Order: sequence, then C-alpha cells, then structure tokens
Amino acid sequence: MAKFVPQAEMPLSDQVKVRREKLEALRAEGLDPFVQTKFEVTSSAREIKENFDALEGKTVTLAGRLMSKRGMGKVSFCDLQDNTGRIQLYVRFDAMEEADFQRFKKNDIGDIVGVKGDVFKTERGEISLRVHEATLLSKSLLPLPEKFHGLTDRETRYRQRYVDLIVNPEVKDTFVKRSLILRELRHFLDSKGFLEVDTPILTPFEIGASARPFYTHHNTLDIDMVLRIETELYLKRLVVGGMDRVYEVGRIFRNEGMDPTHNPEFTSIELYQAYTDFHGMMDLVEEMMKTVAQKVCGTLQIQYQGKDIDLGHWERMTMIEAVKKYSGVDFAAIQTDEEAIAQAKAHKVELPEIPTKGAILAEFFDAFVEENLIQPTFIYDYPVENSPLAKRKPGDPAFTERFEYFINATEFGNAFSELNDPIDQKARFEKQVADRLALDPNSKAQVDYDYVTALEYGLPPTGGLGFGVDRLVMLLTDSASIRDVLLFPTMKPLD
Repeated sequence: MAKFVPQAEMPLSDQVKVRREKLEALRAEGLDPFVQTKFEVTSSAREIKENFDALEGKTVTLAGRLMSKRGMGKVSFCDLQDNTGRIQLYVRFDAMEEADFQRFKKNDIGDIVGVKGDVFKTERGEISLRVHEATLLSKSLLPLPEKFHGLTDRETRYRQRYVDLIVNPEVKDTFVKRSLILRELRHFLDSKGFLEVDTPILTPFEIGASARPFYTHHNTLDIDMVLRIETELYLKRLVVGGMDRVYEVGRIFRNEGMDPTHNPEFTSIELYQAYTDFHGMMDLVEEMMKTVAQKVCGTLQIQYQGKDIDLGHWERMTMIEAVKKYSGVDFAAIQTDEEAIAQAKAHKVELPEIPTKGAILAEFFDAFVEENLIQPTFIYDYPVENSPLAKRKPGDPAFTERFEYFINATEFGNAFSELNDPIDQKARFEKQVADRLALDPNSKAQVDYDYVTALEYGLPPTGGLGFGVDRLVMLLTDSASIRDVLLFPTMKPLD
C-alpha cells in the first residue's frame, strides 16, 4: 500500500520567521487573523477615485492587500490594493486606538486588511483614506517579490499565477479582457439566434481524427474513456434533432506538443447553422471578428507583436490559388499523384505518409503559404484527404467546401459545408480509421457508427465553424504566448 509522505519542511528565511512570530503573538492575544469570517465592504479604490467629489468626507470601508508602507513614527502611509486598483491609506496614531495603531504598524506588506475611514485629499493632491479602524483579515506568511524587480521569471509567473496577479496588475487586465471577449462572442452568437449547449467531455472511444487524445477509465462501467478532442459530432446530432443553430464554448483536450500557440487543454467555440454553407460561415466569421474587436479594442486596426493588423479587410483565396501565388506551382494543372510527388521532390517539400495529390497540396501550403498570411485571410477549397467531415465540392469531388482563416501566419479557425451524406460519411470514417491503424496498429481509433445513424435520419444542409478562443485572446491582448492568456497553463512538475 502506498504511504503518504508529507512535503519536507524547507528552512525558513528570516522574513518568514518574523512573519510567523507575528502570527503567534497575535494568536496569544486572542487575535488570530485566520478566524475572521466576514468584513462589510462599502466602496472600492476605483469608486472612490472616480467619485471623489461625492464621497469626500464620507466614511467608507475597504478591504484589500497592503502593497507598500511608508513612515515609521506617528504617521503611516500605505497603499491598499483591492479588486479595482490601489488607493493610499493615511494612518495617524491619534485617529485610532493606540493598541490598534501599534498592531497596524506591525502589519507586513502582503497582509490582507479591512479599513474604515474618511475620504480626503492630501496636501499633494492624492486621493486617500484617513483610517479610523483597521482589522487584519489574513496574514501573509510569505513575502511578496521585491518591489523593483517583481515577479519577472516567466516560468515562475505561470506556476504561481496567484503571485503574478498580485504584483503585475497588467496581467489581471489581460484576463479581464479575456472575460470580455468571451462575453462579446456569446452576445454576438446569441443575437444571431444561436443556442448555447453543453456536450460530453468524456466520450466512449477515440474517433479516427488525427489529434491524439487523453485516456481515462470509468470505474463503475469498467470501460476506458477518452477526453474529447472536439465537440463537433455531438453538436451536429443536435442539428439532426431540429436545433438549427447551436454553439458550445468548450474545453478541448489533445495529447500533443506544446508551443507558444498550443496547450494540451484549450477553449474552443464550435457552432453549427442549418440551411447555410461554408460561404455563410465566412460571412459570419468576418462580421463576428469585426464586431468583437470593435467592442473590446475600440478599433479594427490593432497591433500584434509589432505588426499592424487590419481586421477591417479580409482576403479570400482557394488553397490552389494561394499555393500558386507563393510557390509558383499550379496544382490545377497537376493530374496525377505521381506528378505531385515529382513537384514535391523538386521543391524539397516533405512527402506526407500517404502521398496523394491532395495531401501534397496541403504540404505545399504549409511550406510556402502560411508564413505569408499576416493580414486576415480565408483559405478555402481544401483537399478531401484532410477534410473527412466536409462536403465535397460540386463538380470537383477531390476537394471539399472547407476554409480556414489565418492572421499573423497562424490558423485561427476551421469551417465546413458539413457532410450530410451518411453513405459517404461512413466510407470516409472507415478509410480514416483503416489508415490510422495501418500507421499505428496499437491505435484505439473507432468509427462513430452512431453518428452515421444520426445522419441517416437526415442532417439538413449545414455550415459549421470551430475556432480557438485562446488564440483570439492572444491577438486582441497582444500576448506572445498562449500561456499568457491561460490562468493556469499546463506545466511540467518541478520534481
């Protein structure tokens, strides 16, 4: 039987020892700060500053964290940081009980306090609170990072986001903006008649898609289960059931690599609209991006990592047109897989595992095109080989009615005219799973035959879209890494 081993006690620094001694002294007086359960707050730092004329001379209560202390004698100046910002506290020995004043002077930077006092302005014109009563609500036993250097190591910032938020106020601004972006996305879709729904995170088996999943085990049912890699198939079941416009803001899990734009778990939005196609989805994306950017940023001309991005203008090109523009190779003139292989070798493009013309076209796109798509661009008409859920293009069954849109050389979303032919869908699923098993005999990929059954009841012509929320937040907050827009990104354990 495994035995629990407590974490080894690390040697305490002098600062930590002093803080713990202060805690024990308070407890000896019967003033344990950790027994406090409530403090009535009537105002905030922002409210006082924005409404000073109305609040001057009024008594208010605030609560927050002490971020600085100045003065050691009969007067102390402190900065209190609450959820809305910082405000100066003015504490005089003759404005409160002497014992309370002495206790307040012993408070440390980082302690959480509740204060009651009058709003006023100092001789230097700084809006402040003249404190009459102070209560220690929680003792900070660890010192905050040193004032002038702060918490700058990125790894530590991601691991200890709680400290990062305390000492780097601009970090909180990013996550406030993230919340606003999500709210505006929901508002936009709700205004278009979409219904937000929830679908399962645990699914019974791995589908044949290329993304690698995480596995878990359900004890009661005694079955292995998979954390979802998409929400698509469940959402389209709902469209079959008559829910014509649905979307989900969902957490997605993929057991793959990590880099500045990838985290193993991330937030996506997938949406499906009956009686439209991928052109309708293009129009929806363009309107949505413009609307959200204008609401959140106040402009469609944004700066991202030193580049000017114009969200007011969107280019549209087929994949063949884009490859011809940036590589000079015209796949419209290529008739066979052998010709495509020859072009790949001539241009030093890596051959895919199954080297068909369509798959090689996609490799050319990756090699020559994507890095050039800085301004908002729709790329459409994807080969059928890498689009198993998209409807074939009328008159050219080697291609599908699919697009992806790119900004700053990064893919932001993926959309289809959804395949609603159950016979074609079943054949594609079976080929996809067979190909996967041929490459990886240990794969547990299966065909979702229940989804095929749903299609046999009839899926109307439908447009579908999926996009990553995290990348959009990166764009609109000028954040270089996905870790900067995730409160708790996946990290390798320190031990």
